[in-house]
Order: sequence, then C-alpha cells, then structure tokens
Amino acid sequence: MAMNSLKDIYLDQLQDIWSANTQSLPVVTELGRAAQDEELSEALIAGGNGIADGIAEIEKLCNEHGIKPSAEHCKGMEGLVKEARAHGLSNEIADADVRDAAIIPQYQRMVHYALAGYGTLAAFANRLGLDSDAAVLKKCLDQTYDGDRRMTEIAMKGGVNKEATS
Repeated sequence: MAMNSLKDIYLDQLQDIWSANTQSLPVVTELGRAAQDEELSEALIAGGNGIADGIAEIEKLCNEHGIKPSAEHCKGMEGLVKEARAHGLSNEIADADVRDAAIIPQYQRMVHYALAGYGTLAAFANRLGLDSDAAVLKKCLDQTYDGDRRMTEIAMKGGVNKEATS
C-alpha cells in the first residue's frame, strides 16, 4: 500500500498491530503455562485474553475499512516473540522461580510494543475524525495499560523476584 496520507498510515498500522497481536498471543499463552507463581500465571492468562480481544477488535476495524488484517507482517513483534521464547522459556533456566522473574520483562516488552501501537492509532483515529475507531482503540489501549501495570506490581511486590534471588 502506498503511504500518501495519514489515513494510509493509519490503515497500515491497524494491520501491523493485528499482526503483532496474533504473533504475541501464542507465546503469552506459553509463558502463562510456564509460570510457576499463580498470580503471574493468572496475569499472563488475562493478558492473553486481552490480546485475543484486541485481535477481534482490530479485525473488525480492518473489515470496516475494507482491508485485510493479515496483509502486514510485523517484524518488530517477530523479534520480541523470539526474545520471549529465548529468555523466558529457555531450557537453560532450570529454576522455576528464576524463570518466573525472566518472564516478566519478556511479556512487558511485547506489551510496550502494543501500547505504542494502540496509542498512536487512537491519536490518528482522532485526528482523522474516526470517533468510533478511536473509542475502540482507546479501550484496547486502556486494557493493555492495565495488564502492564499488573505485571509491574507483580515484579515490584517481590513474591516472584524474592524467590529468584537465592
């Protein structure tokens, strides 16, 4: 697609966030299964549910704009997914508590990519006067922030990280 207008960039970025979400969902599910800490596992499961909801919402928006969500492949998320598998699911991490601590930054890196995508898309939708799109994207952004904050709280309160310090 030629990038001749803000609308063109907006549509391209919708496809990018759809691709990013579809790539991150399987690894978030794997991270959730690998986590030993119950709260961490539950947060990852909730994060996966949020990603699935985002995929459905972005797919609807793409369809409403007459574009295929799968037309773009997000290379940025592809790299983040590889990193998450290498550093959060590695067989070299023998201790479950250490694995739990390693999972948190891997998940948050993927989430931060989504935050950037949703935030920019919501701003572009507002600028383009696409009020219903902006509302959907703002909802996805808010849910993604909630998941990121929850993960930070898990990391900060020390349950996961305390066990990994020994």
